[in-house]
This record gives sequence, structure tokens and C-alpha cells, in this order.
Amino acid sequence: MSEQQTISVNFARPMPVFPLATASMLPQQVLPLHIFEPRYRQMLDHVLDGAGQIAIAVFQGDRWKSEYHGNPPIRPYVCVGQLVQHERLPDGRYNILLHGICRARVIQEIPPDENHQYRRALLEPVGTNPDEQPLDAVRHRLRSALSSGPLKQMTACEPVLQYLDNEEVPTSAVLELVSFTMLGDPDTRYRLLAEPDATRRAQIVEHELARLSDLIERARRQHPEAWPKGCSWN
Repeated sequence: MSEQQTISVNFARPMPVFPLATASMLPQQVLPLHIFEPRYRQMLDHVLDGAGQIAIAVFQGDRWKSEYHGNPPIRPYVCVGQLVQHERLPDGRYNILLHGICRARVIQEIPPDENHQYRRALLEPVGTNPDEQPLDAVRHRLRSALSSGPLKQMTACEPVLQYLDNEEVPTSAVLELVSFTMLGDPDTRYRLLAEPDATRRAQIVEHELARLSDLIERARRQHPEAWPKGCSWN
């Protein structure tokens, strides 16, 4: 999880932009993608000849559903991903893995042209080099919340605790891990992507974990183990 500290991003040059319906990648997250559209296949060809970096963006609103093959608006905050693995298929499609390395904000979008069928943008970094000291108490509370109580039932709990017990892993990195393994609400994930301050991200994470803990406890009180097969709690 320390790879973020060893990769540099040249923010002076336009970055290829790959927009998705929801905030699908946060820093430290590994995202698999299947690239099949001609414009994005061209993007991968160019990325492989360059720094190997792509900005994963989020569509703004629902216009993308009717304007997908055009350039529907995107939200301002993106996650810059580093290409860590790729497979080029015989027909030109790609299977790739991206590793999220940092947050950024779009300051100018560059429309496609004859040499670039895909979208590009000039970006500026946000939320780099977080102050770890104010997060010490957060780390303690996270360890306590995940070690006992309703959240312990979640499958992501054990690996998160392993990182929490490793003092070489910064708390800010553990918060990213919690964000993409334990918090699935799309709006919450975008709020975390768009929040440059690690302390405020920690507040969002703790609030959402408390809400999730309460939800799990309410479900437990319904004794789902005794329900007829096929029934669920909602």
C-alpha cells in the first residue's frame, strides 16, 4: 500500500480521462477494467507509450445514458490510476489493472481531436501528503470498532485489522482501504474522492461505519438465521 509514495504524476501535461457511472476507484484501490471501445483502445495504446496513467472520472448526472458516445459532463474530482498490468487481446481489446495513486481535480478539459479520440484534461493534485498526527486517535477507534461488535462480521474486517496492526502503513492509507472495501454507497465514495483533507475523510468514514454497524445490529435483532429460505432483511 506504499506504492503511492514512489510514483510521480506530471500535472503539467494533459491526462487521459476514462469516465464511469460511479466513483469506482479511490487511492490505493486496484481496479480491473475491460477496454473495448475504439477510442479507449487508442487511449491504451497511447498510455502504454507514455507514463501509464489514466484519470478515472465520474459522469455528472444522467446525461451520459443518452450521450455516452459523445462527451457528457463529468464531475470535477478524479482518481489518477497507474497501469500495473495489461493484456492486449488479438482483436485489440485490453484487460487492464489500475492502481489508484492520488486524487486530482479537473481544471480544464481538452476535447477529442483527430489524434486523440478519447477525452483528456489538465488536472491539479488535491489532498497530497496528509498530516498523519491528527489521525492517531482515528486509528485507535478504527481498531476498536473492527475488533469487536457488529462490524467484525464483515469479510473485509480482518485484512483491514492486519493493516491497522502494521505501524508502517499510514492511517491515511488504511482509511482508503476501509473506503473501498467496506463502504459501497456511490455518493459516499464520491464524497471521499472529492474531500482533500484526510481528517475530514476520517470523519466521513467513521460516520458511515457507525451507520453500517447500526444497520448490521438491527438486522441481527431480526434473527435472519430463523427466516424461511429465500427471505431477506431490508
